[in-house]
Amino acid sequence: MSDPFTQHGAFSWFELMTTDVAAAKEFYSKLFGWSMEDMSMPGMPYTVVKVEEEGTGGIMGIPDEMKGMPPMWGCYVTVSDVDETARTAEQLGGKVISPPRSVPDVGRMCVIQDPTGAMLSAIMYSR
Repeated sequence: MSDPFTQHGAFSWFELMTTDVAAAKEFYSKLFGWSMEDMSMPGMPYTVVKVEEEGTGGIMGIPDEMKGMPPMWGCYVTVSDVDETARTAEQLGGKVISPPRSVPDVGRMCVIQDPTGAMLSAIMYSR
C-alpha cells in the first residue's frame, strides 16, 4: 500500500474543529478506542488522534477567525503541488476558500470548494 502522506490524491488526514476539545476527546476515545496525544502547534494546542499508534487526524479548538461556525470534521488530500492544485480547482469551476499557505513543521495547504459547494483541504507535507 502506498503512503497517504506522499501519494498524490490520497486522503491523508482528518481534523475536527470544535468548541469543546475535552468533550470531543473523551467522546471519540470511548466511541472508537482512539488514543490521543496532546502537542503544541504554533499559536494553539493540538491533539493528534491515533489508531494503533498511527497518527490519522487531529482535534483542535475553532480558531478565533472562524468563531461562530459549528463544530465540523474536515479532511485533507495529499497533493504534489498545493499552488497548482489551487489554480486547477479554480480553472475547473471551484473556489479557493483559504489560499495556499505554509504550516510550520507540517507542509503547505489550502482549502478549496468544489462547484457543488463541498469543501476540502489539499496538503503537501514537508516530510
